[in-house]
Amino acid sequence: MVKIVLVTADYDPLRGKVKRVLREVSQEKNVELEIRNEDWDFLIKYGEKDELGGFDLPQVFIVDKEGNVKHIITRVPLDEKGKPRYDYVKELVIKELKKLGI
Repeated sequence: MVKIVLVTADYDPLRGKVKRVLREVSQEKNVELEIRNEDWDFLIKYGEKDELGGFDLPQVFIVDKEGNVKHIITRVPLDEKGKPRYDYVKELVIKELKKLGI
């Protein structure tokens, strides 16, 4: 079963909006959304580290039917005015799901 995985934390200020965007995609594409709170083991295995060896949040992944995990994005990029680009996160996830035939 294909699913979207969001790794975040209670202290992540973007948690709510990213979760909402990913929930929209999961409903549109009929795939599961799994939210992992401070799952450092998952991030150590599949996540993207920062320059100091730590992990920025949120991080988004897609798990394919075979169980392969693909990292999609770390952090929400900002536009030229410094506002989060949630639309870009949505576009990236949809693009990756299309590669899986979804």
